[in-house]
Amino acid sequence: MGCWILNEKLSVLLLLVWLGLNFYLFIDTFHWYEDEDAYIYTRIMLGSTLAWARASATCLNFNCMLILLPVSRNLISFLRGASICCGGALRRQLDKSIAFHKMVAYGIAVNTTIHIVAHLINIERYHTSQSKEAGELRNKLSGLGKSPNESYLNPIRTYETNTTGEVLTTIAGITGVVITVALILIMTSSTEPIRRSCYEVFWYTHHLFVVFFIGLIIHGMGQLVRGQTPQSLLLHNVTYCKDHYLEWENTTQCPLPQFSGNKPVAWKWVLSPMVLYICERIVRFWRFRQEVVITKVVTHSSGVLELHMKKHGFKMGPGQYIFLQCPSVSQLEWHPFTLTSAPEEDVFSVHIRVIGDWTAALFKAFGAEEKAFKELWMLPRLAVDGPYGSATTDVFHYRVSVTPFASILKSIWYKCCKPNTVLVLQKVYFYWICRDPSAFEWFADLLFHLETKMADKGKNDFLSYHIFLTGWDESQATHIALHYDDKMDVITGLRQKTCYGRPNWDNEFKRLVEKHPSNSIGVFFCGPKSLSKILQKTCNSYSSVDPRGVQFHYNKESY
Repeated sequence: MGCWILNEKLSVLLLLVWLGLNFYLFIDTFHWYEDEDAYIYTRIMLGSTLAWARASATCLNFNCMLILLPVSRNLISFLRGASICCGGALRRQLDKSIAFHKMVAYGIAVNTTIHIVAHLINIERYHTSQSKEAGELRNKLSGLGKSPNESYLNPIRTYETNTTGEVLTTIAGITGVVITVALILIMTSSTEPIRRSCYEVFWYTHHLFVVFFIGLIIHGMGQLVRGQTPQSLLLHNVTYCKDHYLEWENTTQCPLPQFSGNKPVAWKWVLSPMVLYICERIVRFWRFRQEVVITKVVTHSSGVLELHMKKHGFKMGPGQYIFLQCPSVSQLEWHPFTLTSAPEEDVFSVHIRVIGDWTAALFKAFGAEEKAFKELWMLPRLAVDGPYGSATTDVFHYRVSVTPFASILKSIWYKCCKPNTVLVLQKVYFYWICRDPSAFEWFADLLFHLETKMADKGKNDFLSYHIFLTGWDESQATHIALHYDDKMDVITGLRQKTCYGRPNWDNEFKRLVEKHPSNSIGVFFCGPKSLSKILQKTCNSYSSVDPRGVQFHYNKESY
């Protein structure tokens, strides 16, 4: 537990701050509506559900203020690149911006549910206040507003009114339904099964956030919840008059109370982040308009499309990623891809595997299915947004470990080739777990060149890579067995032999602790969530509570 807190202390702190602010806003607003004199008559009709509805609305506004910030990629990238004001721990939190975005979304869902349930009860209580069984005071309050000099408190004007129809004719009712439907569609399409199998559904429904925010701003204009006006409170002694309602209008001490709705405040919460996000989209549009020159296209037999591109002013770091759009495939969809090139190269590249409709259409657009040669001028236009920072760009701040990214290894290769270059990074442990032998095709060549360069430089121990193959058929197994004693690996063609099965992470981490007992070790991972949890737990288990001992700092790609 101590090691986990040591590694995740900033994450825990941010979570506690977020929860603390939510609880504070909820409790503060709740007590205000429970105690404020202006809402005594409203509470007589609605009870505590008034406070529940308003407190959840405040928390809803607060979380809607936050929800756009983690997906403002240029802002996150700028903060991450500002090394002077952002330490390594904070950069790792910025890499988890999508996790924070999801957490805030859950907060919105919870508070929306509370808000809806509370107001459904409020509508029913407004309705029953018009019945004779409600009592004289509630009946009198419900009857206010029928004369020209009176203002109403109860929006349900008669007991015979169809409450559903009445509510759906109000601004608050209509916008409430619209933003609830939008939120349900956004949340359900964001579940992992839909996001992975039908990314296009996730992408398009997520843009309903525009409808959600417009509806949120308009929602409060309905002023469905009403309280006594400040002028009326001065003339109408509510603490006395609520018990002497028969004297209303008959004495100067108890004139008829006057009511007004709450002014909308949601826009005050969300205006700044909305302006910031609009600026974000303007930057993205500007990048979309910039020309991207495709310099090389390679179709690998393993079903991977390799694209080499150039773009004016494009500057990247190792391990960063871009968003790619192909207008001939889709005018709206942008998909993230890790850069497989190094900053030292003149071009930037991505490797794209066919997963889903968009990548399949992209393959077809580039003629990869027919394996037909196309002149570069005949290729479809591409738009690039990025690059953006990621966890792997922290690799050069640590002495051990690297995520399986071609960009990082290429950058190391170039740095080793450059004379008089001193690397702070002293050791790299590279683990690649793969199911399909054909997936090694495009990457094995890079490892071979890196292996050769390291040997020429006398740095054979600098890179220690471990490749694990978890899937093979009978013919492949026979072929592997026949060539087991060959000098070069039969699968990859490398000197380092491929391992079969999955790594024992406890044994791997024990060896790292023995070799580097007092080092700060960065662990960088990109892959399935199940393995990520195992690695994070293992990092926490093997990190020393003593700050002088070995410390594993876990980083996971999030985009």
